Amino acid sequence: MGAAGSKLEKALGDQFPEGERYFGLENFGNTCYCNSVLQALYFCVPFREQLLEYYGNNKSTGDVEENLLTCLADLFSQISSQKKKTGVIAPKRFVQRLKKQNELFRSYMHQDAHEFLNFLLNELVDILEKEAQGSKTDQETLSPSEKIANGHKNGPTNGSHKEPLVTWVHKNFQGILTNETRCLRCETVTARDETFFDLSLDIEQNSSITSCLKNFSSTETLNAEDKFFCDKCCSCEFSYDDSLQEAQKRMKIKKPPHILVIHLKRFKYIENLGRYKKLSYRVVFPLELKLSNTVEDADIEYSLFAVVVHVGSGPNHGHYVSLVKSHNHWLFFDDENVEMIDESAVQTFFGSAQEYASNTDHGYILFYESLGSGNQN
Repeated sequence: MGAAGSKLEKALGDQFPEGERYFGLENFGNTCYCNSVLQALYFCVPFREQLLEYYGNNKSTGDVEENLLTCLADLFSQISSQKKKTGVIAPKRFVQRLKKQNELFRSYMHQDAHEFLNFLLNELVDILEKEAQGSKTDQETLSPSEKIANGHKNGPTNGSHKEPLVTWVHKNFQGILTNETRCLRCETVTARDETFFDLSLDIEQNSSITSCLKNFSSTETLNAEDKFFCDKCCSCEFSYDDSLQEAQKRMKIKKPPHILVIHLKRFKYIENLGRYKKLSYRVVFPLELKLSNTVEDADIEYSLFAVVVHVGSGPNHGHYVSLVKSHNHWLFFDDENVEMIDESAVQTFFGSAQEYASNTDHGYILFYESLGSGNQN
């Protein structure tokens, strides 16, 4: 990386961002799925800043048990505190902890970057929630005078509503979907909310993220064997004989996240083949995205800052790299190697217009940050 590192520094010259570090990550035998996602998360600036703040608050506590969160915080701190501007770091401790934590990632088989991202974010949330629960238990064991000194307020009384803990991971990545079902007999609309860290979108040939999002929120009719059980029709007011009714269902975004992660479903199970196949479809992802399928119908603007790319023709083999936008420059991270690329090169990762094209480098996970201050947590 020495020559490549100096080449990158030379390419940026006086424009090398003050205090920024561009480090490749060593591959420990098929750990590119991990490296590509870690680079995307490192250049998710609000997430990085809060993780480093967590590291700063906890490094003085010597008895903190090692977990994925402490290993990730330690890795990000290592990168950000390097004296050199470029180089290579071995995320050995983090990868060892990951394999210890989840047997899925222990083999040297090709892994799925999206599965890893999902596991990591949920694991970080679990650790933060347990830590918050632990500190709450510590507070409860204090004497009344100690509680006052620590600013402890009386908790909710028994039977009152307990709000779920919102961690800084939630504040960055969590959005809320609302699943609306309208009974076609009594017109009653039933809405159910669910949280998400990323949106998994079905894709079609020669499409765009905007059209995929529209399909995600399109109205689906529930009939025949898929009829909807309507509570209203079942009640005495209507007393219909059959409470299974035809209905219309659609999914909308109730609360858009600050960081919108979009997973393109490029691996599809083909029934007659009896196996998964990679869809190399061309799906255009814009540098600036307007999210319009929200409950409020207000356009939320997002800016693309990272893309995890799957390289290869099949689901069970291949390679992962990442594209990252940092201080208005686009960079290409391929394990240990880091180089500058032109913004126009991003479109070469949209996919292939023909099924058997030679280009197998396709955008797989997209990271967008909200531009509107109103959505920032």
